[in-house]
Amino acid sequence: MQRAARAALALCFPRVCVVCDRALTDHDKYAVCGLCLTRLHQLSAPRCARCGHPGSASSCRWCALLDDRVVTARSVCWMSAGSGADVVHAFKYGGWRVLAVPMADRMARVDGMHPAAASTALVAVPLASARERERGYNQSELLAREISRRWAIPVWSGALQRSRQTPTQTALTPQQRLRNVAGAFAIVAAFRARCRGANLILVDDVITTGATMNACATAMFAAGAHSVAYVTFGRARAPGDPPP
Repeated sequence: MQRAARAALALCFPRVCVVCDRALTDHDKYAVCGLCLTRLHQLSAPRCARCGHPGSASSCRWCALLDDRVVTARSVCWMSAGSGADVVHAFKYGGWRVLAVPMADRMARVDGMHPAAASTALVAVPLASARERERGYNQSELLAREISRRWAIPVWSGALQRSRQTPTQTALTPQQRLRNVAGAFAIVAAFRARCRGANLILVDDVITTGATMNACATAMFAAGAHSVAYVTFGRARAPGDPPP
């Protein structure tokens, strides 16, 4: 009886991929099809050992975008090509929380980002309170929780907060982004003692110019963190990057 009900439900309301609208198979468990996941355009090799951007450490211009104290940064795919931007859009704006699972799975396995035993905790970039209320969740927090399950590293939920509300970064120039988030984050009092000497991994869905994550890292270092690393699902191309 239950099997027949499920078959009838699937006939009336077929499961389709949130990116390409193709019918999902039994192997596609998380709202996106396997084909779209294979169409993620990964950052090409060779890559800078520090920031993971295409190129080498001796000629890497993207490293200059990062806070000098950040030890490493990794991203799974480009946002300007392939299906990566569509997956992120569905995750952030379409309410598809389940996409945190396949996204975090790839973030946890991205080359050069396997955590050392000395890693203390994962920290999610906080979302503006108005946007979190509207969206119903912080997408970076969901990703951090899924990565935590794979790496067996705790998530410090709520450790980082916005000390002031900021407009969205989407339409701002790189310099405007820097000014917009400067001093906008702080470690909450309950986590300050734990931050001293900690090796923290900062999690976000996308990194564009690095302004937001650098502002978060500044707050972490101000609280006494020993090291900070970045991991994101997507990365925006910088001027001068070759086509993906």
